[in-house]
Amino acid sequence: MQIVNIVQLGIKELRSLLRDPMMLVLIIYAFSVAIYTGSKSMPENLNMATIAIVDEDRSPASSRIITAFNPPYFSLPRLISQPEMDRRMDNGIDTFALDIPPNFQRDLLARKSPALQLNIDATRVSQAFTGAGYIQSILTSEVSEFLRRYRSSAAPQVDLDLRARFNQELKQAWFGAINNLMSNITMLSIVLTGAALIREREHGTIEHLLVMPVTPSEIMLAKIWSMGLVVLAASTFALGVVIHGLLAVPIEGSWLLFLAGTALYLFATTSLGIFLATQAGTMPQFGLLLMLVLLPLQLLSGTMTPRESMPELIRDIMLAAPNTHFVMMAQSILFRGAGFDVVWKQFASLFVIGTILFAFSLRKFRGFLK
Repeated sequence: MQIVNIVQLGIKELRSLLRDPMMLVLIIYAFSVAIYTGSKSMPENLNMATIAIVDEDRSPASSRIITAFNPPYFSLPRLISQPEMDRRMDNGIDTFALDIPPNFQRDLLARKSPALQLNIDATRVSQAFTGAGYIQSILTSEVSEFLRRYRSSAAPQVDLDLRARFNQELKQAWFGAINNLMSNITMLSIVLTGAALIREREHGTIEHLLVMPVTPSEIMLAKIWSMGLVVLAASTFALGVVIHGLLAVPIEGSWLLFLAGTALYLFATTSLGIFLATQAGTMPQFGLLLMLVLLPLQLLSGTMTPRESMPELIRDIMLAAPNTHFVMMAQSILFRGAGFDVVWKQFASLFVIGTILFAFSLRKFRGFLK
């Protein structure tokens, strides 16, 4: 191999990318707007959830419950009739509909434990499950105070002193921003290298490369370093400007250590992108194949769901995937401020997996050129 050929071919790939406006828009969007909007849209807690109440008792106890639902957790409750309850929920007007039955206060005073009906629009997933717990807590508090006839807060038997590491206010947007960055690194690194190879075939320039004094390994390495460099530069921008700057997310660990691990990870994912491109003849086929590979990688790597909650067999299988080790490394560095003495195992795993993927992809790439 000649380094000059690899560098020149890589520059050619960068020039081809600059002439592809759709890819440029995708890169800019994925590492700026997508990360910012994705983190901002993550619910911190229940916020202005719509609730309607059917008051069939019309008693001081039911009035007390109605006035307990206030912003910012709930919008001001709307009093409706029972026939309106299902219609409004079917039309998506209300997320919660609470029905207070007749004789509610009388049964409370008689210690009969009356039941209230709560209808939930579970299609609004982010609010449905959280809101049910909020409503249960509000009802329990208001009913107990009504029966005691005074408002007080009992001292807890055990005082729990919370000390949250990294994210003291437990802001989900902080985790969402970095998780979105890791997901976009995986997606764009595979897409860019795969699209670069398919673009060569569709434009007929792959035949020009075959008659040049270059080897398949030089062509493949050129695509890997050029597309990897683009993703690495975009990741640095997203981490510094969008995440640390606009979203004010603190970075606990070393930026250089994270970027070094990202570069090692890109070596593996860009090789995977070339392999997928050799199996697909056109961009639509590459897109379908990408869906089959990318979704399991993203869902089972630990980005969205903790690995501890997965079956043991799935956890063992996903150790062969590079993004599993990348997620563990990135979270350790960015969230917990880990040094190389902590994440060296992930670095070693990424190197081994990347080498295997490169060798396997190179073999398929040679067959692709014949």
